[in-house]
Amino acid sequence: MSEAIDTTKELGTRPVRPLLWKYALPAVITQIIATVYNLVDSIFLGHIENGALILAALAITLPIMNIVHAFGSLVGAGASARMSIVLGRKDVRWAEKILGNSVLLTFFFGALFLSAGYIFMDPILSAFGASETTVSLAREYMSIVLPGMFLLTLTFNLSGLVRASGYANKSMWIQVSGAVLNIALDALFILVLGWGIKGAAWATTISMAFSACFAVSHFLRPQSFIRFKRHCWTPKMYIVRNILAIGVSPFSMNVASCAVVALLNGQLLRFGGDLAVGAYGVVNRISMMVFMMLLGICQGMQPIAGYNYGAGLNKRLKEVYKLTLKWNVGVGIVGMLLALVIPRVLVMMMSDDMELINMAVPAMRFLMVMAPLIGFTITNSQFFQSIDKPWIAIVTSLSRQVLFLIPMMFIVPAIYEHFGGNGLTGVWCSCTICDVLGAVLSGVLLYYQRKVFKPGYVPPARGPKEHGPKDGNV
Repeated sequence: MSEAIDTTKELGTRPVRPLLWKYALPAVITQIIATVYNLVDSIFLGHIENGALILAALAITLPIMNIVHAFGSLVGAGASARMSIVLGRKDVRWAEKILGNSVLLTFFFGALFLSAGYIFMDPILSAFGASETTVSLAREYMSIVLPGMFLLTLTFNLSGLVRASGYANKSMWIQVSGAVLNIALDALFILVLGWGIKGAAWATTISMAFSACFAVSHFLRPQSFIRFKRHCWTPKMYIVRNILAIGVSPFSMNVASCAVVALLNGQLLRFGGDLAVGAYGVVNRISMMVFMMLLGICQGMQPIAGYNYGAGLNKRLKEVYKLTLKWNVGVGIVGMLLALVIPRVLVMMMSDDMELINMAVPAMRFLMVMAPLIGFTITNSQFFQSIDKPWIAIVTSLSRQVLFLIPMMFIVPAIYEHFGGNGLTGVWCSCTICDVLGAVLSGVLLYYQRKVFKPGYVPPARGPKEHGPKDGNV
């Protein structure tokens, strides 16, 4: 345990550039791998018979999978953050209680989600934009992949705890192994056996089961200093409460995102039909690779920024923020250039349906032209979360999706149609406008929080306030 704890000392002493690289690289790899589950399915399915409709059906299921990810972040983000705190105080017994209680929470939410998913599957799919043409395909996929999505939440939770207990590289390999297996099974089930969308669902479910078993096995090994023990399975409400208190921030952002996608799919279905929904699904999966890189860099920033903020090392705090911003804007510029210069090449990787390709190309340009500004907004949101300002982080994240996009996706298409334009183009344009407005609001909030960078600024003391009946205070 001392080795895992001693590594935190470098957060306040090691030069920022190599330190950020050390923490960001595994996180970037993990985030990119997380997109492979959906991306590989789309690449294989987009080139078979009825590929365009199948991609539209997959686009319907994407926000549902994001809801599952939201529940994973509700438990996983809260549990890993809480475990880091107790390990910093060398309380292994409490860390084991967090491990057990987080698994119990995962099974609780998983049971609720599976029950609701199977009972209300058709209404849920319709709410997220399924039509009479695509609902049967989406239902076929979801009926198989639902258990796998529960296993995804378990993997997300446990891999975060693996990372929190000092095994960052192993946490990465837990997800990498599942993605590699998913690719191999996709090729077998879709291309060789010809199972279509059903094959993609089975490949996803089996690969998620493998990753979950890999993660569980870590906490069964005698060599792991945090592992499953009898006492960790006793439910403790004070532990559950504090896990959920931390996890509610990323959870709310993910849920809001899913709600917005449902409304957006409805507008796309109205103005462009099933192909427009499929085009958005294709562009979303391609652009997700860029966004996951942005989030991975920010995840590398978070422990460094949080440590130096708490220690009052404001010069290092400013340095890590500026470097993260520089890297993320750079990634955004690369993504923007690819979308503007070779959008057709990127889309054709996902489908050979010319009608779908012609619809997705302009969509990609609209959705990715402001990628550098998205990098700025994401950096600020994650930075605010790192320095114990979760509500500002929530406002920064939700402003683009909720405050701006919801009204704009109705207003802008109406304006386009009023002047004789294409309402579908208005839907794509509304996303671009919201990227600009979100970045402006993010910059304003950063300006009013600039005091955190000033020499001599001392953050307010906010000691943890959880009180376990037998385990002391954290």
